[in-house]
Amino acid sequence: MLCDICGKKQATVHVTEIINNQITEMHICEDCAREKSIQMEQQFGVSDLLAGIADLGTTLGEKAKEELKLKCDNCGMTYEDFKKIGRLGCSECYASFRKNLVPLLKRIHGSTQHLGKVPPKMVKEVKRKSELDVLKEKLQESIQKEEFEEAARLRDKIRELEKKNQKKT
Repeated sequence: MLCDICGKKQATVHVTEIINNQITEMHICEDCAREKSIQMEQQFGVSDLLAGIADLGTTLGEKAKEELKLKCDNCGMTYEDFKKIGRLGCSECYASFRKNLVPLLKRIHGSTQHLGKVPPKMVKEVKRKSELDVLKEKLQESIQKEEFEEAARLRDKIRELEKKNQKKT
């Protein structure tokens, strides 16, 4: 099949566009696909997607306008800059924009913690650390609820696990 755009080269990319409920299919060559992707990037970039997700469910009130003025003390990047380019300036930006990034990451990934694969050699270590984190979280909850017997039991279990981890390292 020849490219629908240039009509000269073999079509290797197949694109389906849905505009106003109208479906159009294009079969294009690599060169035309590269040019088409540049055009699409100019019309609708990743930064636009991030900005759209970040703005989801919010109206640009005074509070939102103030949030856009947030600035990273380390690199000087503003939250508004992040929304425009879709990338953070430095590792400190995560801390500076934490309040805005956490809900955004939850919407994009469904969680704020990495839940991906773990190398086989690290599985036991990751499980132990995860178990410790859960126990420490439960301990804090028990303390806040003033359930001191449960808190003491959790504290002892945490100490026991930490001792086991020290022996293995």
